[in-house]
Amino acid sequence: MGISSTLSVDEAMTRLPELHVVDVRTPGEFASGRLPGAVNVPLPLIDDSLAELRQAAENGPLLLVCASGTRSDRGAAVLASHGIPAASLTGGTRAWADAGHGLEYPPGPVRAVWAMERQVRFTAGALVLLGLVLGLLVHPAFQLLSAAIAGGLVFSAVTDTCGMASVLGRLPFNRRG
Repeated sequence: MGISSTLSVDEAMTRLPELHVVDVRTPGEFASGRLPGAVNVPLPLIDDSLAELRQAAENGPLLLVCASGTRSDRGAAVLASHGIPAASLTGGTRAWADAGHGLEYPPGPVRAVWAMERQVRFTAGALVLLGLVLGLLVHPAFQLLSAAIAGGLVFSAVTDTCGMASVLGRLPFNRRG
């Protein structure tokens, strides 16, 4: 196929005309700025889009993109497990914009949506605080909520997965509008 498993921003910029760019962020994040010509296939929907992605890969190399490169790495691995070669953009859209390359935006006002990582940090922190407050004011057993969130964060770090991001990705503001 002629494409490595990752591409730097400079390599991607040089090859952009031949690449099929697939943004694996949530639709809300996608609307907040994307690489030129990118299409949105959120990471949780990759498996449902295999036929379309296989067809696109037959017409040229696939480049998967997210905010930082983590989700696009995961998406490229999923596609590779199905025999579909794809590369991930190192550093994601942040690195792209930091290198001075432009992003495309949908017409009309841009809806402010937090990046998924920020949504996860906020939700995890809020749930930990809730567990602690309820544990102090209502019943000590509520502190188990804080412990469960802490355990989930450790599991997430060890496995490089995030169940909370999967759940948050299904919320209305993270889905196609």
